[in-house]
Amino acid sequence: MAGVVALGFLVALELFARRHGLPGPLTNQAREVVFAPKSGFLLYAGMALTMTVLTWRQRFVALGAAIGIDLVFWVVRWASGTEVTEGHPFGNGALWVILGIGVLAVTRRTGPERVLLLKGVGLGLLLVTGRKTGDIWLIITSRTRPTVLDQYVATADHALGNPSWLVGRLVTATGAVGYNLLDVVYSQLAVAAVVVALYQLRNVASERRFPRHHLVRTFLAIGLLGPAVYMIFPVVGPVFAYGTGVEHWSSLSLWPEATPPSGGHFEVADLWPGTPPPVAPPHPMGFDGVTPRNCMPSLHTAWAVTIFVHSRRGPRALRWAGAFWLVATLTATLGFGYHYGADLVAGVVFALTVEAALRTFDRGWDRAGLRLVAYGTAVFVALLAAYRWLPLPMAEHPWLAGPLLLLAMASVVYGFVRTVAQWDPKPVPVPRPELQPEPT
Repeated sequence: MAGVVALGFLVALELFARRHGLPGPLTNQAREVVFAPKSGFLLYAGMALTMTVLTWRQRFVALGAAIGIDLVFWVVRWASGTEVTEGHPFGNGALWVILGIGVLAVTRRTGPERVLLLKGVGLGLLLVTGRKTGDIWLIITSRTRPTVLDQYVATADHALGNPSWLVGRLVTATGAVGYNLLDVVYSQLAVAAVVVALYQLRNVASERRFPRHHLVRTFLAIGLLGPAVYMIFPVVGPVFAYGTGVEHWSSLSLWPEATPPSGGHFEVADLWPGTPPPVAPPHPMGFDGVTPRNCMPSLHTAWAVTIFVHSRRGPRALRWAGAFWLVATLTATLGFGYHYGADLVAGVVFALTVEAALRTFDRGWDRAGLRLVAYGTAVFVALLAAYRWLPLPMAEHPWLAGPLLLLAMASVVYGFVRTVAQWDPKPVPVPRPELQPEPT
């Protein structure tokens, strides 16, 4: 049922994208069967998820086949003089292997084994297609939302002490080393999610079934639901609306051609990250038709929060990695000027609400779960309403508004931790046999 819903959503988004003169996610995915893929690392990550349903021998065969196919594509492109100007020179092999496993499941397997293989194929394809779905949404937001609400969020952000400006100066002080380390963390968030998911799915091949809940489900749900809020609350981010700091990042980046364009003449003023914006009545502002309106809420924050939550049940190394990825992602989102502090607060509430909804669905919509989902939704809506209609009072009374924002977020975190603790099975002590007196 979930697969049918996901396929219907992708078809609808494909038609919607074509109405705006864009190739949809299905078209972009189909192109990567032959052309240089734009998501090489992600394709191999998707293949890794698919291989969780295989035996170790089958995994080595699949990996060898993927590498071999990529080598063949590389030789053909080299011999024909085709230069890969966009995308990666590898990744086609991973997609071919995923599709091949699907063909094998349909033609050579039956019963539960076929179902298991198809679930693995669907999981791998959904990870990659979900990324392409997000890319299409970003383009659609830039073309359908000519005005943005950055002034409202920037004004409300005074209540939090303008953290994007503060962390932006901090990242600048770390130079090229700090920038490029955070850039790797920020850009490879999906790969980090796959590492945690592989740990959660490590027993699928032996148990012949998937666990009831795992990270990939939440990751995809956040990616599908988040862009809908972008359409309601379009925001481009401080580096675009308030500064041309991107030129500075290009001097630090190992890949300067990959840095995003600046806001140009659409920006309010060249303020980020040196000077916080003044407190003034905000207004909607027109912006270009290229920059995505993808700030509210911060989905990078939401995804990093879910990685952290799902890594808590892993070994110590995985728990430390999840904590590091969360801290580094929050630092990057603020320090690169991609998000305001208010975006991060909303992102945390959004992530935990989606995670709670999925866990509650698995439990049959019990009362504690429904109460948590309703509360998280109410807090999220209240945050958006406050950012839109109360930004000036928030900026004028930061010592009141700031703690209230953090308290609202903390209340959702506390409710989530408490509810999940109630759901966890309690260890039952093994009764000890009563000591019997020795016979005399």
